[in-house]
Amino acid sequence: MITPRVISLDLDDTLWPVGPVIAAAEDELLAWLAEHYPRVMQGHDLASLRSLRAEVASRHPGQRHDLTWLRRQALTEQFAAAGYGSPPVEEALEVFFRGRNRVALYDDVRPALERLRTKYRLFAVSNGNADLVRCGVADLFAGHITAAAAGAAKPDPRIFDLLLREAGVRPVEVLHIGDDPLADVVGATQAGMQSVWLNREGRAWPSQYAPPRWTVTTLAEIA
Repeated sequence: MITPRVISLDLDDTLWPVGPVIAAAEDELLAWLAEHYPRVMQGHDLASLRSLRAEVASRHPGQRHDLTWLRRQALTEQFAAAGYGSPPVEEALEVFFRGRNRVALYDDVRPALERLRTKYRLFAVSNGNADLVRCGVADLFAGHITAAAAGAAKPDPRIFDLLLREAGVRPVEVLHIGDDPLADVVGATQAGMQSVWLNREGRAWPSQYAPPRWTVTTLAEIA
C-alpha cells in the first residue's frame, strides 16, 4: 500500500444514514406545498412526485448526475401545471434543503475524521447534493467534489479526475472510502486510486465485481 496524501470520502450512507433524511425532507416540502400552494398538490402524493422527477430525468439524460437540477425542474413543471405564473421554486427548494442537510452522523465519524485530518487532507466526493456547511462537517474537509460540478456521477472517472485536479495529487496518492461497491470501490479503483469498502451493515459483496482489497465496518478502523 502506498501511503496516501489525500483521503476522499463519500457522504450519504458513509458519514450518515441518508434514507431517513430524504424522507423527512420530502415530507417537509410536501407539507409546505400543501399549506402555501395547495393546487400544486391536487392529485399528487409523494409517489407521484418522485415519478415526476424520474420522468424529468428520462427526458434530460444529460442532467441525471445533477440531483438539484432535476428537483428544480420537476418543481418548475409542477407549479406550471398547477397554473402558478410566478412559481416560488427556489423557496420550495430551500424548504427541501433545510431538511436534506439535517443529518445525524454515525457515532464513529467525527472522532475518526478529526484524527485523520491531522495527517491527511480530506475531501468529500459525492453524487448527492448535501452541503458540508449546513451538515456541520465543513471544518473536517479541505474540499468537496460533487457530481454537479464534475458533470458526471461516480463511478464515472470524470468526478475522480476533478478530485485529482483539485487536490493536486496522483491517483495512487488517494485513498477513497465509501459504502457503494460500484460507485465508490470499483469507480475509485478504475480511476487508479486505492479504495476501501465501508460496509456498516454486513452486506454481501456483489459477485459481479472483483472483491475489494480492504473492507471496514466503521471509520474508526481507518483512523
